[in-house]
Amino acid sequence: MKRFFQFVFIAFGLFLLIGFLAGVGGIFAIFNPPEEKASKASIMALDLDGVILDGKDILELLRKHRKDTNVKGVLIRISSPGGVVGPSQELHDEIKRTREEFKKPVIAYCASVAASGAYYAAVAADKIYTTPGCMVGSIGALIEFVNLEKLYDWAKIQRYAVTTGKFKDAGAEYKPLTPEARALFQELLDDVLVQFKQAIVDGRKMKMEELDKYADGRVFTGAQAVKLGFADQVGSWDDARAALGEMAGLGKDPKVFKAKKARGFREFFEEASESKMGAVVERLTQMRLSGQPLFILPGATHF
Repeated sequence: MKRFFQFVFIAFGLFLLIGFLAGVGGIFAIFNPPEEKASKASIMALDLDGVILDGKDILELLRKHRKDTNVKGVLIRISSPGGVVGPSQELHDEIKRTREEFKKPVIAYCASVAASGAYYAAVAADKIYTTPGCMVGSIGALIEFVNLEKLYDWAKIQRYAVTTGKFKDAGAEYKPLTPEARALFQELLDDVLVQFKQAIVDGRKMKMEELDKYADGRVFTGAQAVKLGFADQVGSWDDARAALGEMAGLGKDPKVFKAKKARGFREFFEEASESKMGAVVERLTQMRLSGQPLFILPGATHF
């Protein structure tokens, strides 16, 4: 009888252990789903949304899935006012590399806004499709600074810095820009504008003299962009998908693989926190961009 109860106790313990492990496995599967892959020959759809701060999510997906032999082309839907110069250039270079090294055609589809850094990324694609009313262009660069000198005076706060050179604290919020510092930042912006224009000349096969007429920060509608040569075709997302399908040899109705980043425990809780802090983050974004050279549509961070 004693052995019987011992057996029952052990069996019950094993049952609880198996149940616990199954539960943990289920939770792990929810928070760490298996990575998706294209199950058959498809085009991959990616989204470039919002202000470009680092571009790491879309870059990670692009670098990973372009190696997949079932991914025959990439369709990037753009709804972005641009952002920080470096990440915008990195997106451009990786799109170009996808075409040239991995031999995968790429179409950029401009939905609501494809301005400045987002347009910089788009010109690396084989073709640019756009809605007729999309805001396209804003070819230029800027740096935003905040001068809080009078606010500090009002609050009776004195701020200063010990530096190793006269430009080390140029742009600091506690003092105005000197003429020398302003000239220095202007030279920096002029240089990145040359880089921007060269990317357009190379990607759009446009003459520099023609580009110079419009590289003053202005925006176009999608329809105007097509007429001026800054985009290829006015159309819908389905039109872009059909065109890419033809380019990739999959016909006009290709299967679409929607690439998504796998979310683990950390990402889950980060996203939950971000959803609650969304309004605060939106306001802090402008502060995060202060003092950086930007390819961005002015006022975009206020929307």
